[in-house]
Amino acid sequence: MYFCGMKYIEFGPWLQEQLGTKVQKISVNAGFTCPNRDGTIGYGGCTFCNNQTFNPAYCQPGKSITRQLEEGKQFFARKYPSMKYLAYFQAYTNTYGQLEHLRELYEEALRVPDVVGLVIGTRPDCMPPALLQYLTELNRRTFLIIEYGIESANEETLKRINRGHTFACSAQVIRQTAACGIRVGAHIILGFPWESREELMRQADEIARLPLTTLKLHQLQIIRGTALAEEYARHPWTVPTAEQYIDLVLEYITHLPATLVLERFVSQSPPEYVIAPQWGLKNYEFTNLVKRKMQDL
Repeated sequence: MYFCGMKYIEFGPWLQEQLGTKVQKISVNAGFTCPNRDGTIGYGGCTFCNNQTFNPAYCQPGKSITRQLEEGKQFFARKYPSMKYLAYFQAYTNTYGQLEHLRELYEEALRVPDVVGLVIGTRPDCMPPALLQYLTELNRRTFLIIEYGIESANEETLKRINRGHTFACSAQVIRQTAACGIRVGAHIILGFPWESREELMRQADEIARLPLTTLKLHQLQIIRGTALAEEYARHPWTVPTAEQYIDLVLEYITHLPATLVLERFVSQSPPEYVIAPQWGLKNYEFTNLVKRKMQDL
């Protein structure tokens, strides 16, 4: 698909091309915490974060990695019996632990039948050299993506949302990881009310200079139980409509390289958690609207 002369690479087809078969990610919760919650870096976590919003029902840390993956497989196999899977270590910071423990978790996931690789979500300040060395070896024998939460390239924004690391830290570790031959993914949040459109386009230029394989764009969501929700209750701001956000996304991606795989444009949290924006759109419905707008331009 093309937008203003730029090729948009969709994640699903790209993944199938990489692995030669249809592949589905299965989230697992390995019981991690976060250095921004346990006092190592800070307390309370990021102001926007409530991990309950993206954990499937089967994804419980009291269950083994194997059991979580097998239950996830059962959910998808009814519709796609020949499907292969990626174990997605998603909740909290999935490189935050002793190397031997991390190795046991990752290797257990890879022993599950039909699991053909790993996606590991983490923070840029939680990639020690010994772990990166192990992941480099792991990448030689299985499919691997390391996903880093960047969230913003604006240093003031990162302080304001209590992120606990800088954009410079993100840029450095992304370059280090990519230099090891590992596929690198990143998350960015669009819609912080104090970031202007011009600031976001400058950010897109910064992201474009990083050696990323995949990128997820998320709208800013005001989620119940977060510090951001308390801030919004005290001083509400105007949130964009779906149409306004689509226009922002379309302009943002024109600044990105054609080789970048765009995994998603929005995040979909359970409706009971979402204060704003309430668009009533599933991820695929939003993506279809983006594609339609591209065709109309």
